[in-house]
Amino acid sequence: MTNFFDHLGNSVAVLGSQWGDEGKGKLIDILSNEYDLVVRAAGGANAGHTIYFKDPENPEKTKKFIFHLTPSGMLHNNTKCVIGNGVVLDIPTLFEELDFLKQNNIDTQGRLFISDRAHLVFGYHKLIDKLQEKMKGEKKVGTTKRGIGPCYTDKFRRNGIRVHHICNFEKFEKKYQENLKMFKNMYGNFKYDEKEELLYLKEACKRIKPMITDTAFLLNQEAKINKKILIEGANGALLDIDHGTYPYVTSSNSTIGGVVSGTGLSTNKIENIIGIMKAYTTRVGKGPFPTELNDNLGAKIREAGGEYGATTGRPRRCGWFDAVVGKYSVMINGLTEINLTKLDVLSGLEILKIGISYKYMNEYLHSFPASLETLEESEVNYIEMPGWKEDISKIRNYNDLPKNAKAYVEKIEEIVECQITSIGVGVEREDIIFK
Repeated sequence: MTNFFDHLGNSVAVLGSQWGDEGKGKLIDILSNEYDLVVRAAGGANAGHTIYFKDPENPEKTKKFIFHLTPSGMLHNNTKCVIGNGVVLDIPTLFEELDFLKQNNIDTQGRLFISDRAHLVFGYHKLIDKLQEKMKGEKKVGTTKRGIGPCYTDKFRRNGIRVHHICNFEKFEKKYQENLKMFKNMYGNFKYDEKEELLYLKEACKRIKPMITDTAFLLNQEAKINKKILIEGANGALLDIDHGTYPYVTSSNSTIGGVVSGTGLSTNKIENIIGIMKAYTTRVGKGPFPTELNDNLGAKIREAGGEYGATTGRPRRCGWFDAVVGKYSVMINGLTEINLTKLDVLSGLEILKIGISYKYMNEYLHSFPASLETLEESEVNYIEMPGWKEDISKIRNYNDLPKNAKAYVEKIEEIVECQITSIGVGVEREDIIFK
């Protein structure tokens, strides 16, 4: 494991490289112990990073944490955690997570820093999220209904409320009331108990104030003195507002651009970009999915992989590994390496398929299409590879993997044109192969 960490630079970004849910939390948790700061750059409580590890007090028991806002590094007591300016912050969710950590003897005091430029999510954003989805009918996106889209909408039409506003509560309350009035004019005079939320926020600001700072300045000062910084991506490349399967995407940049704009760290400070890719492909909600398996095999993979949303519990759609998506993600993120997760889930399948290209109207596409109609009507060209029967969950050395498993890994490397440096073979911290 030491050799694996040695090749990484001082500043590393870990990004989802498919449609999210790739298993980012596990590698971030492992790396966090080696880094001084762990940073969230974008997204909000729509993200869910699940981490499993042995209970130190009872090694026979596995503990599970799901982080929606708090950086995963919070499990390591010597690590500072930062919520960057690109994040939209839901204060009640953040406090629930901090309270949960405290109940599990994780010391969070003085370790969390929140950007004064991050935007705030309120209860009315969540209500509007539900109203918007209902209005779209069959064309609904399938959001988590956590208010993320409406909050980013406020941000980009320049009437959002940022974290620093809460420090002057009188002015904050006035701005809050103005925004709520605007939404009621837009969506009808819906019922909403703003007094209850304002009372909660007035009390909450006492707790959150000590955590608020200029995190861009903090991160750059830490980088100057060679502190090690790990940036934790949310969602996945194909959910990026610009580069994903629009409009079935999230409301922020979940690719490398979101890391730069969402932290204030310049591109020349990020030395390694690790893409997380599942050994097959999944997505949640609506939208095109070229390699989807709408059959018993898809259901079998879902059950074997526990493919249910960490945030919503929704069943994930499952399909073969899509190397077109993989190659596209390598390109737009500038990935330097890949962590391939959940290889163990494919054990026992006789034949595996990899989607290597798309064909539309008898012509092969040279890139990932912007048009959803093109994507939905494209034919996937597959290659087949023999599977393996062995249980690989206890393997920790790459050379000990079955021949067919290694061939599968190396074929993915070859097609997406990026090295795979680590492989997940189970849900716990220890269930990983460093290649």
